Amino acid sequence: MRVFPASIPLDGQTVIVVGQGPMAEPKARLFASSPARLLWFTGESSDPVASDIAQYAKIIRRVPTRRDFRGATLIFLAGGEARALDKLARWGRGQGALVNIVDSPAASDFQTPAIVDRDGIVVSIASGGAAPVLSVDIRAAIEQILPARVGVIADLARELRGTVKSVLNKFDDRRAFWERALRGKARDLALAGHKAGARREMLRELNGETTEPTGIVHLVGAGPGDPDLLTLKAARLLREADVIVHDRLVSDGVMDLARRDALRIDVGKTKGHHPVSQEQIGEILVREARKGQRVVRIKGGDPFVFGRGGEELDVVRAAGIAVEVTPGITAAVACAASAGIPLTHRDHAQSVTFASGVVKKDGPDPDYRALSAANSTTVFYMGVGAAPDIQAKMVAAGRNPSTPVALIENGTLDTERRVYGTLGDLAGLVTRDAISGPTIMIVGDVAGTAISQATTTTTTGREQFA
Repeated sequence: MRVFPASIPLDGQTVIVVGQGPMAEPKARLFASSPARLLWFTGESSDPVASDIAQYAKIIRRVPTRRDFRGATLIFLAGGEARALDKLARWGRGQGALVNIVDSPAASDFQTPAIVDRDGIVVSIASGGAAPVLSVDIRAAIEQILPARVGVIADLARELRGTVKSVLNKFDDRRAFWERALRGKARDLALAGHKAGARREMLRELNGETTEPTGIVHLVGAGPGDPDLLTLKAARLLREADVIVHDRLVSDGVMDLARRDALRIDVGKTKGHHPVSQEQIGEILVREARKGQRVVRIKGGDPFVFGRGGEELDVVRAAGIAVEVTPGITAAVACAASAGIPLTHRDHAQSVTFASGVVKKDGPDPDYRALSAANSTTVFYMGVGAAPDIQAKMVAAGRNPSTPVALIENGTLDTERRVYGTLGDLAGLVTRDAISGPTIMIVGDVAGTAISQATTTTTTGREQFA
């Protein structure tokens, strides 16, 4: 271990930054919202200081003197002539401060690590100044893993530490309590933003008032398929899940992020083949949660956009089980973006409507008159089998048969395929190009913006980007 990443408490400490510009400002920003007293000597520069720093720091527009360094804990010297920097460093060390000369690790008492700041939790990545870019990249990876509110849990632990110690005399008892408290319901409440509820749950746990765990259900959107488009929260929930109830549209790349020992239950459906009914899916969610499990019900796209997430939410709530919804990037938005099609455009479409090509048995048809309005975009989910009906009903409702259409099959995946044509030939496009995978249909002049950018055309009306 070449460097030791020690932690320095900042309450009541003084931090000094000397210099200006891109070398000094990041150092000042590090401490802008900390409890430390921040002094920033900018020399005689009259350049404006970033507002997020100015409201916390004392800006001093001159060069510091030896006396200014009295009582400082950390001093950052950012830029300047070597002789002047050496003098300032000697003054700082003479006052008992640790000195960092920016971009000169060998001449510094310490190096600034890459930092992940979650209030009560701070993670530092140190390379001893040898590879700061690598440290920044590692920080970015850690940022994706740590929940945004993990610091709330640390704050609660700090607040209750004395109380726990007074109630539980033995170290092993305290350790067991913190394991239960920081990995159970209190943790879930804190990460969901309910700090008061998390505190109450911790106190109930401390007083022995907790009941048998009832678990929790998370309705999670997996996005369109590309695992890089999964939200950070969805990725975390997958890593933590005891049980994962998934659809066929959840890609292997997304499922690879899950715990290997999690129970996986496939409830996928295809057209005309529903091996697990919607009623049975609800029963599975309730059954597994009642075992005290963390259940993730993950669906392609967004659970509340043609994902029947609302029905499952009602079932879980009716059973008295905690349930949370984590949205995903819905397929319409993701597929259109992947194909370079803006769903709204000031010149072509002032509104966009999402519609389903499949309706509930004996249920009402969509309002095709509204779906066929000019200067608008209509996006159909599950429309491949209904393409002839969609074509006929939109034309009958007044939409021009020459309106551009785009079919995006397996959007955002390596197997993505884009087919372009017109509304009057929609059914023919589906047949000739053998569209069979999950497909988004975009009807409107915006689809024409993608066609105009295409560079190759075939006699079938299919156009692809070069």
